[in-house]
Amino acid sequence: MQFNIPAIVSGYARGYFLMAEGTSDELGWYSSQERALIPLDDRFRYPRSLRRVLNQNTFTVAVNRAFGDVVEGCADRDSTWISDELKDVYLALHREGWAYSFETWQGDELAGGILGLVIGGAFIGESMFYRIPDGSKVAMVKLVERLRSRNFTLFDAQMNNPHLERFGAHVISNKDYQDLLKQALKNQCRFS
Repeated sequence: MQFNIPAIVSGYARGYFLMAEGTSDELGWYSSQERALIPLDDRFRYPRSLRRVLNQNTFTVAVNRAFGDVVEGCADRDSTWISDELKDVYLALHREGWAYSFETWQGDELAGGILGLVIGGAFIGESMFYRIPDGSKVAMVKLVERLRSRNFTLFDAQMNNPHLERFGAHVISNKDYQDLLKQALKNQCRFS
């Protein structure tokens, strides 16, 4: 399937994101009055119990080792906005160097991961999943470390939820988000 990758990247760069509409497979562009951000400064936090897991070094991390599997893992839930067509969009964006998977592994088993787009100094998180407890949580901590070390300025989580709040996620207005996004797009950060 052929997609207009520049137009898709442009949509994300203007603050929109793609989702399948309802039960149909048809994709639509969405925006929100509020956006959830994962802080990349000292407001980022995680539970003390996760600190113990991190200290045990039971997980390893990788970038794009199993991109397609991460897309499938993110879509594998009772109610999902990731339709078959959106999976194809992510794969096309990945082939063009815009979409990445950040993964945790236990040995040869994929434990969890986060799927997102990188545009300038912005990481636009699309979804996350886990197959092994703490797999996505470790991925979140290690992803924030990577983004910080590579001078990213924005980690967009799109929509807030209690799980993300445990990491310090906070909601800002769409106007404030647009300002932060414009600044982040001026940076040229390398993710991998």
